[in-house]
Amino acid sequence: MGAAEPTSSLQQLYEDPATPVASGPDRARRQAAILARALGPTPSTVLDIGCGDGSAAATAAQELPRHRLVGVDWSQDALRRASARLTAVRGELSAPGLPFATGSADAVLFSEVIEHLVDPDAALDELHRVLRPDGHLLLSTPNLAAWYNRALLLTGTQPVFSEVSLRGIHGRPGSQVVGHLRLFTARALRSMLPAAGFRVVRITGAPYHDVPRPLRPLDRAACHVPSLASILLVHARAVPRRDGAPRREPPGEEGS
Repeated sequence: MGAAEPTSSLQQLYEDPATPVASGPDRARRQAAILARALGPTPSTVLDIGCGDGSAAATAAQELPRHRLVGVDWSQDALRRASARLTAVRGELSAPGLPFATGSADAVLFSEVIEHLVDPDAALDELHRVLRPDGHLLLSTPNLAAWYNRALLLTGTQPVFSEVSLRGIHGRPGSQVVGHLRLFTARALRSMLPAAGFRVVRITGAPYHDVPRPLRPLDRAACHVPSLASILLVHARAVPRRDGAPRREPPGEEGS
């Protein structure tokens, strides 16, 4: 997490050391395994956008020993922690953009980031720009339509993962504010990603580490039906955009 646009209140939240900057280890392993199968043995450049403390990239590195992983975040606190695990650079999904050349990445890990963004459309445009044609996007995000959220809404309770305030928890289970601005369903992602120039290869599910222990077997079972799973894992590939929109070239690019 942590690559959201730096509005003042969000920046304060993400620079707070108490704010979580890592996704669950189970989903990180699942993403890494999907990416390893997709890339094969050919050495590739993988960007972990919104790398947080670098734990997800460290997990991915075990599955991707031949590949170059670079972490990107705009939170200085997250970068300080990530730099102990991998090469990490500061970058933003909003202007001036990521410090990488157009088409320079073979794959992008985008774990638990899109739900924090003010403008996810612009972010997907920037990811599309840095990916080579047919490059891989591995995106994960909480599922608004998770099995327990459906039950909570029937009782008039605010769904898990949703937040109405950056100052406290109101009307939902949980005890920590993490800065979620948008939530997605599998159906929404299947529509939104193609509109941004990505072909969805597959959507799978992953469990959520904060589900109460007695309910964890049910949460794992829900992963077999992605539309009900706690976490959505999406594998997509970059394709030429129909709108022909120009791609900006940010200053100070890294790579070629």
